[in-house]
Amino acid sequence: MIIEHGDTLISTEIFSTQFVCNLGACKGACCIEGDRGAPLEKEEIKRIEDNLDQIRPFMSPKGIELLETLGFHEGEEIDDLVTTCLPTGECVFVYRENGILGCAIEKSYKAGKSDFYKPISCHLYPIRIGKLGKFESLNYHKWDICKAACALGKELNVPVFEFLKEPLIRKFGEAWFNDLEQIYQEFLELEEAKKGDF
Repeated sequence: MIIEHGDTLISTEIFSTQFVCNLGACKGACCIEGDRGAPLEKEEIKRIEDNLDQIRPFMSPKGIELLETLGFHEGEEIDDLVTTCLPTGECVFVYRENGILGCAIEKSYKAGKSDFYKPISCHLYPIRIGKLGKFESLNYHKWDICKAACALGKELNVPVFEFLKEPLIRKFGEAWFNDLEQIYQEFLELEEAKKGDF
């Protein structure tokens, strides 16, 4: 089911699916798995470039080598821009710490060194954003590596959109998110009414 909310089209899977990242179980596998790097918005490339000197100290030696030879992004079209990856699959900004993969961009930000948190596509995962005419579509991306996150989300009863409150507000604003919470309540009421019909 798809719901129109402002200039967005929302899959109700972000309401009906529970999700809480479980890094202890997945070890940050989303930073290495997949066909390509993390999707980037055009303006994010400039933000990363402006902060590269602050991000570089948190990168792995192999990531720095890739940065210096191929750069940190590839793709020509606006909807085809992604981070570069090592032959082993890791994003150029991946580092390893205690067996868990992390993001050098995020670590630099949290250390107070840079002013860019991380690409919104990473911050919003497992929600993926697409374009449909004037609308941005929000869809839940199901991935086997996130089974532990789904299990933890179910245990804690946290729907995907609530887990991603911070990045959703970052992307669409607080008013948009507050309205989304109201839409969620209406969705729950509708689902309850459907049960009563049987």
